[in-house]
Amino acid sequence: MATLTVPTPRTVPVLKSRAAAKLLLLALAAAVLVPPLNSHWGGGAWPHALTVDLSKPLASASDWVIDNRDSHPLFLYFFGYISNAVVLSVRAVYLTLLAAGWTGVTAFGALVAWRVAGVRLAAGTALAFLTCGALGMWVPTMQTLALMVVAVLASVAVGAVLGLAAGLSDRLNRALRPVLDTMQVLPAFAYLLPVVLVFGIGVPAAVLATVVYAAPPMARLTALGLRGADPEVLEAVESLGATAPQRLLTARIPLARKELLLGLNQTIMMALSMAVIASVIGAGGLGDRVYQALASVDVGAALAAGIPLVLLAVVLDRVTAAAADGTRAGDRPRTIGWPYALAVTVAVALGARLLGRLDWPAGWTLGIAEPVNRAVDWMTAHLYSGVPVVGGTADWAGHFTTWILDPVRSGLQWLPWWAVLLVVAALAWLIGTWRTALTAVLAMAAIGVLGVWEPSLDTLSQVLAAVAVTLVLGFAAGIAAARSDRVERALRPVLDVFQTMPQFVYLIPVVALFGVGRAPAVAAAVVYALPAVVRITAQGLRQVDPAALESARSLGASGRQQLWQVQLPLAKRSLLLAVNQGVVLVLAVVIIGGLVGGGALGYDVAFGLAQGDLATGLVAGAAIVCLGLMLDRVTQPTERHAKKGA
Repeated sequence: MATLTVPTPRTVPVLKSRAAAKLLLLALAAAVLVPPLNSHWGGGAWPHALTVDLSKPLASASDWVIDNRDSHPLFLYFFGYISNAVVLSVRAVYLTLLAAGWTGVTAFGALVAWRVAGVRLAAGTALAFLTCGALGMWVPTMQTLALMVVAVLASVAVGAVLGLAAGLSDRLNRALRPVLDTMQVLPAFAYLLPVVLVFGIGVPAAVLATVVYAAPPMARLTALGLRGADPEVLEAVESLGATAPQRLLTARIPLARKELLLGLNQTIMMALSMAVIASVIGAGGLGDRVYQALASVDVGAALAAGIPLVLLAVVLDRVTAAAADGTRAGDRPRTIGWPYALAVTVAVALGARLLGRLDWPAGWTLGIAEPVNRAVDWMTAHLYSGVPVVGGTADWAGHFTTWILDPVRSGLQWLPWWAVLLVVAALAWLIGTWRTALTAVLAMAAIGVLGVWEPSLDTLSQVLAAVAVTLVLGFAAGIAAARSDRVERALRPVLDVFQTMPQFVYLIPVVALFGVGRAPAVAAAVVYALPAVVRITAQGLRQVDPAALESARSLGASGRQQLWQVQLPLAKRSLLLAVNQGVVLVLAVVIIGGLVGGGALGYDVAFGLAQGDLATGLVAGAAIVCLGLMLDRVTQPTERHAKKGA
């Protein structure tokens, strides 16, 4: 039986001495730098002398695009053809879906789910499409589905090409990594503006913005799959005289099938999360319904359009995940093929056309907007304020803002700018290497150089508050799920819905309960980031070596002692990953929270898009990228540091 290993008395002092040495160096640097910095700039805000004004060059670029959009050959013969191709593709898919009718689309979706994952998912898929029609959202659902089909196909094509290049070339892999990082961290609102400048308001801009947002996961997972191919299989294929293209087509790509399908799954999820955001620039469909209802605070209408978005996300997630898993062969009917599914769909669509039933029957529509709004009015009247003892949701939001958000923001903005950089350097150095610390400091300093120091600290205060709440709730729920199968089964459907729900939809109930302001933005971010933290925490605790737990039990350790002294220390890397993912996801939604009163960088990005102000929108977006890079380096240990400490 394995013995329970604990740190030796010598290990802890060594680690502490290293940390103390690093902090001592930082303290000495501060002692040397403080007097001259105070004498020249007086602490506090970032000095104006160290800022760079990008408004004039960005404004000039924007004016040039607007003046030449209708006459320059680049726009007429390149971007114009791309725009026309996107419009024609989306129109063709949309008309095909309308021609198939609600019966044909439902039948085809159910047959595909049956072929991939079995009867249970087929029934769920059919029920999901029928629910979309019953909510009166069939036509908007088809508009969104047409847009998503084209956007996902384009994203998969772009991502596969980039992933192929990165998977086969180390040089291209290193070159593409920062590009993909920027594409993933940059908030969608920030690059909507340049896309709109080039393509104008409409479907082409919405599709291309979605491609930029959704292609990186496909590229990363494609490269991962190609690089992770079994060397022995590749060597065997090469020994048979196969050329490089043959090795790629017959060995590398088949071996990377699981990663490719997982990339497709993630691309679909990312594209659907853009459905509402793209509606701001004319995408239409369900996203436009949610956005318009949210703008008028019509929670019922927003929920009626948000539910089909969630159902589409859940169905597509389950189907693609089942295809990637490939483990349910026993439940999968092998007799049905794709030609058969297509033939059944055509037959059902023709039957519906002959019967005049292509459109969803008006009498089968269930209006939920009015009952939901009545329920919201009741909650507002009874829960918003005036609740005895506990107070209302508005009181909670006010207290959270007064006691947590305001002090954290004031504290960050009170610190001298050089002190903030030193704190960032210390945190990044303690968890990584000096290169990690340098990257984090340069990212934070770039925010000051861009001239958005104070709004960035405001956004940082919201992120820190939201992450703290997320980690408290997520770790508690993750520990409970890891220690109880019943809790894990109860949480699974809730986490599935939360994780597949597009970002904008989270704002609907939050605005209804908490009104507008920074606290609702934080609440929406917590709900969005919580599922990832819970899942990663539970998985990390469940994967702890059973021999270590058995050894602790044999020594008489109680359940609490096993948790605190064995499971949590051994799951440290998973917990740090949960913190990292919580930070990234919180940052994404806190920015969107700028639309409901969150202010700071999120408001600047949205304002730049609404006013066509390229400088404001892109500068704020670049600051968000720097903030995300800094937070990523501060919360995620590097592999080199982990090996040295091993």
